[in-house]
Amino acid sequence: MRLLLAFIAVPLIEIGLFIQIGGAIGLWPTLVIVLLTAIAGTWLVRSQGAQTLRNLQSSFQNTKDPTEPLAHGAMILFAGALLLTPGFFTDAVGFLLLFPPFRMFVMHNIRSRLKNSNINFKTSPARPDGPDADVIEGQFKPVSPEDGPSGWTKD
Repeated sequence: MRLLLAFIAVPLIEIGLFIQIGGAIGLWPTLVIVLLTAIAGTWLVRSQGAQTLRNLQSSFQNTKDPTEPLAHGAMILFAGALLLTPGFFTDAVGFLLLFPPFRMFVMHNIRSRLKNSNINFKTSPARPDGPDADVIEGQFKPVSPEDGPSGWTKD
């Protein structure tokens, strides 16, 4: 339901902002601002994405938990999508996501929500006990040495 509301509210907010800002400064300055924010956002996403990729590689090399760099990377990717979408509201949210302290704030809120929620995983029923419990069904074809290598090994 929240996603549906977002898909309805965001375009309405953008249309309202385009009308207000376009009426105040005119059509061409409004279009130039939208174009410049897309270009600046692309440059910022590229530079911050490269830094996040280096942090991710460093966490793998030092055998650290890569969760934080991955979350930063996901938010930077989402920021890039928002900045390439024409509009003032999406640009504001996109630029906020490029601000590292804001990303930390978002990550902290997500972590606290995950800690407070009950997550139930559905598991498959237990294996059947009995004589067929360890039977794996399959098909086979006898291969003679004259047939050549199977392709599964290097010969």
